[in-house]
Amino acid sequence: MNLIELLAEPLSYTFMIRALSVTIIASVLCALLSCWLVLIGWSLMGDAVSHAVLPGVVLAYIVGAPFALGALIFGFLAVALIGGVRDTTRLKEDAAIGIVFTTLFSFGLVLISVTPSHIDLNHIIFGNLLGVSSTDLWQVLILGAVTFSILILKRKDFTLYAFDQTHAHALGMNPRLIGAALLGLLAMTSVVALQAVGVILVVAMLIIPGATAFLLTDKFSKMLIIAPVVAACAGILGVYVSYFLDASTGGMVVLAQGLIFTVVYLFSPRQGLIATRVAARDRRKSLASAHRAA
Repeated sequence: MNLIELLAEPLSYTFMIRALSVTIIASVLCALLSCWLVLIGWSLMGDAVSHAVLPGVVLAYIVGAPFALGALIFGFLAVALIGGVRDTTRLKEDAAIGIVFTTLFSFGLVLISVTPSHIDLNHIIFGNLLGVSSTDLWQVLILGAVTFSILILKRKDFTLYAFDQTHAHALGMNPRLIGAALLGLLAMTSVVALQAVGVILVVAMLIIPGATAFLLTDKFSKMLIIAPVVAACAGILGVYVSYFLDASTGGMVVLAQGLIFTVVYLFSPRQGLIATRVAARDRRKSLASAHRAA
């Protein structure tokens, strides 16, 4: 079997085509949003929202509603609760995040444990890419298209908010409204990624691509290109490897992202660990040479 036949083999199955489609959409969307999350310092917020949607998915199953609808409602609820606890108490944002997301996530686990089901609801937690249905794919396409369009159309406002909220306010923008919009998009993105890798691994897809791009460039405009490209490549690689190794598909996708980040962390030309160590050693040698010459 040659390379082309090997690459074409998974595409002969409809479930693999759906899995690849959902993976690419979720990877690109998460990567795009992760650029702002990394820049603002909202990585923990991404963790909170991605976990808080669990009870919404279970309740949607109980009442026979689409999973995406329940997840979306609880994603927005989590954002509102975090903001409410932060603004009405002396607690800092990290404490509010920890309280809300652990409580909602635990509520979801309890619901799973007491809900009679003919399907394995644990797939919500760990993902079930190979079980994505046509309906799930259409939900991902619609939510992904809406979220992607808003992120692209409002990218300048979000970027200004990330770099300098005071300046954004001086230009007549409402930083609180922009922040709320970003959090809303975070909730929608979490719902999209939930279909791919489950609740547990969504946070990785919301952090790793942006962090990888951040180490590769100093320009935010380039980050918005590098992160989705890296995430899409990792997604395709992860799905293919999981097919041939018969391994967890969602786990392999995130593992591929993590491996790419590791390579970048070590070998990035400007910010990689090896490059910075070599540059530091060269500076010490230069200083030593200058000192001896003096």
